[in-house]
Amino acid sequence: MDFRHEYKHILNYGDCFLLRNRLRHLMSPDPHAGPDGSYQIRSLYFDDWCDRALREKLYGVSRREKFRIRLYNQDPSLIRLEKKSKLSNLTHKESVPLTESQAEAILAGDWGWMKDSQQPLLVEFYAKVTGHLLRPKTVVDYIRGPFVFAPGNVRVTLDHHIRTGMLATNFLDSHLITIDVGGPICILEVKYDHFLPDLIRDAVQMDYRQVNAFSKYAACRLYG
Repeated sequence: MDFRHEYKHILNYGDCFLLRNRLRHLMSPDPHAGPDGSYQIRSLYFDDWCDRALREKLYGVSRREKFRIRLYNQDPSLIRLEKKSKLSNLTHKESVPLTESQAEAILAGDWGWMKDSQQPLLVEFYAKVTGHLLRPKTVVDYIRGPFVFAPGNVRVTLDHHIRTGMLATNFLDSHLITIDVGGPICILEVKYDHFLPDLIRDAVQMDYRQVNAFSKYAACRLYG
């Protein structure tokens, strides 16, 4: 399993604006971003009956994992099941595409089709929903501004306008009502393989902004 380094910083919107303009001159926009350099992400997070993923995050457990279904720009042709594993400041992500009907089946509790899949991640997810009682918990919406830099395989993202569906889990409802999680915040995420070039390291430094273990899932679960 190949892990990547990941660091997060909480910024205000002023910081976000300044940093975005700085990065535009140093890094390339993500090829999947729209004309404005961003795209919308909607995630439906899963947790077990005792909220293990949430509790491990809040308690600062070093080794943990979480499952989510992710949708991009409200496009049902761009749905993925993801598993994110974390070991301190190292992360590993596995993903597999889902059709709209497969996502609907998962939400309806129809899981049997996954156990015979040729995709190991689907088989593992089936084992977790049946054995560990993973269930959908909350929808998380936000806007992402992504940048990439080839040396070091660096990816820098600026996530803002984070919203929660509270207890809603109707992931595919384009009219789902969500609310702002509160506070003028922007989350800077810096991810890289084995090294972070000094050019990028210097560029993402913001005065008085320290590394922070912010979790969008945990922030949204405050509402239910």
